Amino acid sequence: MEQEPLFREAKGGVVTARVFAAASEATGKAEAKVLDPLRKGNAMTDAEIAKGSHARHKHLTRQVPVGCAACGNRRPGWFCSLGSAVLADLELVTSTITLPAQASVFTQGEDARCLYLICSGYLKLTAGRHEDRQMIVRVAGPGSMLGLYAVLSHGVYEVSAESLTEAQLRPVERERFLGFLRSHKEAQMRAVQCICQEYRFALQDACRIALTETVAARLGRLLLELANQIGEHLEGGGFRFPLLLTHEEMASMVCTTRETVTRTLGQFRKDGWISIEDSLVTLHQPEQLQTLL
Repeated sequence: MEQEPLFREAKGGVVTARVFAAASEATGKAEAKVLDPLRKGNAMTDAEIAKGSHARHKHLTRQVPVGCAACGNRRPGWFCSLGSAVLADLELVTSTITLPAQASVFTQGEDARCLYLICSGYLKLTAGRHEDRQMIVRVAGPGSMLGLYAVLSHGVYEVSAESLTEAQLRPVERERFLGFLRSHKEAQMRAVQCICQEYRFALQDACRIALTETVAARLGRLLLELANQIGEHLEGGGFRFPLLLTHEEMASMVCTTRETVTRTLGQFRKDGWISIEDSLVTLHQPEQLQTLL
């Protein structure tokens, strides 16, 4: 018997909140075949979805899922770098969505009903309200898991998430994820590792702001953090990563002005420590940036 597709395009190719809820219900039926049948999540109603995340779900577009085991973006240590059997169960409790750039994923203070695995693309995490002062916490890329602590603690999202580029995500509803963890000890350990990584990122932010005296040192530290979090290693010890933040956004992360960031980056380039070309930042001499700290 032919099954109805999980996602159906509405007018203009946009997937509605009702269709997203239907997709979640369908994946839940598949999950029941494998995971503990005693686990029962409280499904979101259409009214609840529209109230908390209407602006977000209107961006969701139909996407044919790519199997996690065949994904070329997976790296050792990521949550999705699990054993094949565990990955198969993870795919049963998730669906795949694609967001355009500048789309909201969740907002600080919302009830954490889902967590999100980033398959591709980049998102920025911010703290504070948009109408007031806002601070960029970090840039998250493929392999990152967003909303993990909030989901495990049955709390609210502590930050807001917005896509910087087109991004492919795998959302997992809270109760389904908790049931998945109860069934797989390997996933439990990986979740603990992810929370430890979030602690390390928060510590890096605090040290960059509070313990680094000069703007050059704070900016150098930020470049090194971005290189390690979303960059790739190059032969010779260098790094390369996409330039996703404006100078003004970088200034907010190092507590200075946009003009000072532009001037300092220009000095780094003049000294041959970095280069910026085709929206890519290359750290040619990361050890020189390290000496500023």
